[in-house]
Amino acid sequence: MSTNALFAPFALKSLQLKNRIVMAPMTRSFSPNGVPGADVAAYYRRRAEGQVGLILSEGTVVERPASSNDPNIPHFYGEAALAGWQHVIDEVHAAGGKMGPQLWHMGVMAEHRSGWKPSENFEGPSGLIKPGQATGKAMTENDITDTIAAFARAAADTKRLGFDCLELHGAHGYLIDQFFWAGLNERTDAYGGDNLTQRSRLAVELVKEVRRAVGEDFVISLRLSQWKQQDYTAKLAHTPQEMEAWLQPLAEAGVDIFHCSQRRFWEPEFESEGSDLNFAGWVKKLTGKTTITVGSVGLSGEFLAGFAGEASEPQGIEELLRRLDRNEFDLVAVGRQLIVDPNWVEKIEQGRADEMVGFSREALRTLV
Repeated sequence: MSTNALFAPFALKSLQLKNRIVMAPMTRSFSPNGVPGADVAAYYRRRAEGQVGLILSEGTVVERPASSNDPNIPHFYGEAALAGWQHVIDEVHAAGGKMGPQLWHMGVMAEHRSGWKPSENFEGPSGLIKPGQATGKAMTENDITDTIAAFARAAADTKRLGFDCLELHGAHGYLIDQFFWAGLNERTDAYGGDNLTQRSRLAVELVKEVRRAVGEDFVISLRLSQWKQQDYTAKLAHTPQEMEAWLQPLAEAGVDIFHCSQRRFWEPEFESEGSDLNFAGWVKKLTGKTTITVGSVGLSGEFLAGFAGEASEPQGIEELLRRLDRNEFDLVAVGRQLIVDPNWVEKIEQGRADEMVGFSREALRTLV
């Protein structure tokens, strides 16, 4: 099939992209004490040189005492870390690329395998790491207010440093998603509730503050998932009606792009509706907003198994192209292929399928 749709330019507000390919955010843990160094900048520059349309950084945490469970995950606060990010975006721009950071708070998490702990206990809507299992603290309203302010400060710094957009991590069972999920949000105040719309209050307020910090023309993406790292079978919205009630307030609050995370992009979101639309397809249909699809693009196997040690081999992208051609979604995020091969985009465009490489967990040990 023709790859023309994949290499068509894309424009939204101030964001101008050369093609539809996005580097998905992928945790790498190569930033000692939260500071991204020259090796991280070079890693992202190579993807820009390889013609990735938009690079989204690995998750980078906001200024809360327990926003991270890993000492080598980058911060997006503090003089040293922000200087590191300044170098990253300068290198990406020098190579002709576009980039946004993914701003992150992990919420209630397990301790890092190294034994490292943050200075305070992990925090979340109800202190739960899994349904019925409390290992952290329930956030007070002051904690919530301070967290929203921390995201807004990081957003303002994103624009000040010269990034082209930003993404909020609201997926995969991390803090924002913990508020969405009834299994972890047992609050009885205004940040809880019996339905998904009520439990979205934190996210809506957070998006509004971020929008105020960056202005109307700066693109805000929100990454979402139905599945959770705590429960791969979890679903927040069981019907299109529930999904619309969840996402429309977020769109109205200021989200420009919904980054719709699936483990396998080709799986239909609501089989009972008699439609093969995937998550990104339904979100675009229901909100009218730009969407990014993601999930095992260009590789056999799905990414969680890949990170757990299962090797993956290159696969064709015909189904992806079919869906993109019919405008099911607007942009395509690629993960593991861009970890192992900074030139994957050029190989796709030039039809160099015989040069594609597979993914194995060993690739996580170095910044190629």
